[in-house]
Amino acid sequence: MMSGDATQNDQKLITLGRINGLYGVRGWVKVFSDTDPREGIINYSEWLLKRQHGWQRIAVEDGRKQGKNVVVKLAGIDDRDMAATLSGCEIAITRDQLTAAGPGEYYWLDLEGLNVVTTDGVELGIVDHLLETGANDVLVVREENSEARERLIPYLPGQVVTDVDLQQKRMIVDWDPEF
Repeated sequence: MMSGDATQNDQKLITLGRINGLYGVRGWVKVFSDTDPREGIINYSEWLLKRQHGWQRIAVEDGRKQGKNVVVKLAGIDDRDMAATLSGCEIAITRDQLTAAGPGEYYWLDLEGLNVVTTDGVELGIVDHLLETGANDVLVVREENSEARERLIPYLPGQVVTDVDLQQKRMIVDWDPEF
């Protein structure tokens, strides 16, 4: 079934979704997935599930898109009663489970925390998080000494974002600091 507690003190966990229902009587569960595409969540052979007593590892045996939902069979969960104990559990993976990003591609979590500087050297703050707007992603940049001041900067590589240096933890943007 599940191996012991997954201690993740040294690795940031990436939440991919949560178990939000039951599917059938043989232990399958419905999953709400934050991945794009939704069924991408089943590409990870092992998940961490947040249970009452902490994170626990569990293997993914099978999964598929079922209409608008994703359904999954987890190792050792063989009936509806066992599956019901997982309802509401968050699903996460560790950073090392992600495939390497291609050249010029970045995971959002790698951009969070970067110092944002204009092409003229003006410090704008730190990437707090990103928003998906449909047209393009947006960087939410907070000034380091101010909780109130935040800028919304379109994440447009080659246009607004001119350089990303993960080693130096810096992003250079072509952006008016007054905006």
